[in-house]
Amino acid sequence: MDAAFRPCVVIPTYDNPRTIAEVARRVRAHVPDVIVVDDGSAADNRAAVLELANAGLVVRVRRDVNGGKGAAVLDGLHEALRRGFTHAVQVDADLQHDTDDVPTLLAAARERPEALVLAAPRFDETAPRARLIGRRITVFWTDIEAGRGVIEDPMCGFRVYPLTTATTTRVVGRRMDFDIEIAVRMVWAGVPVVNLPTRVRYVPAAQGGISHFAMFGDNMRISWMHTRLMHVVIFWRLPMRFMKWLRRRWAGG
Repeated sequence: MDAAFRPCVVIPTYDNPRTIAEVARRVRAHVPDVIVVDDGSAADNRAAVLELANAGLVVRVRRDVNGGKGAAVLDGLHEALRRGFTHAVQVDADLQHDTDDVPTLLAAARERPEALVLAAPRFDETAPRARLIGRRITVFWTDIEAGRGVIEDPMCGFRVYPLTTATTTRVVGRRMDFDIEIAVRMVWAGVPVVNLPTRVRYVPAAQGGISHFAMFGDNMRISWMHTRLMHVVIFWRLPMRFMKWLRRRWAGG
């Protein structure tokens, strides 16, 4: 990797002791620099991450208190920037993401280093129906907030951030609402988006697949997040667009 494009991987983890080592191994096949953010996990996951760090396989960032996925990702992004990386691939720790697509996402980021590269999931039969319905709802609102089709799927936590922009984007959400909000706000900041298809598989609990999505709590947080974003759209972004349209009309005579 050249100095102008120096990517790493950021993996937020909270109690994924049976999958975190495998995820780290898989991403290291494509990117040697991996930052794992342990978001206040219990002893078994804490030990698994520490073992990876002691072996020199990952950089460990430890949060003493669980702050949510978004808080962990932000800590990882800031640590990556501090270490001189230009881009960070965000990957979940539960084996959902097809890490064989990491090179494809990085190739798009290298070609357009200013862009936010988002993986657009293609689900198989393992996807819970309730999660798919919730996803369709948030895609509907995101289309209004960011423009139809600009963000194909705002919830997938498999993506490449340009670090300078991502770390300076103001985001309120710190839990499962984070992935959605930062994507929308980066679009508002003028960041282009590249959407790339990827396969997503929900790993059974018997194989270590653990979902920390709180059906009631996180859906309420996401609903409140969309309410906040829609207030910005209605009371700021739409009036500003209307004023720009009026100025163009007046300028054209």
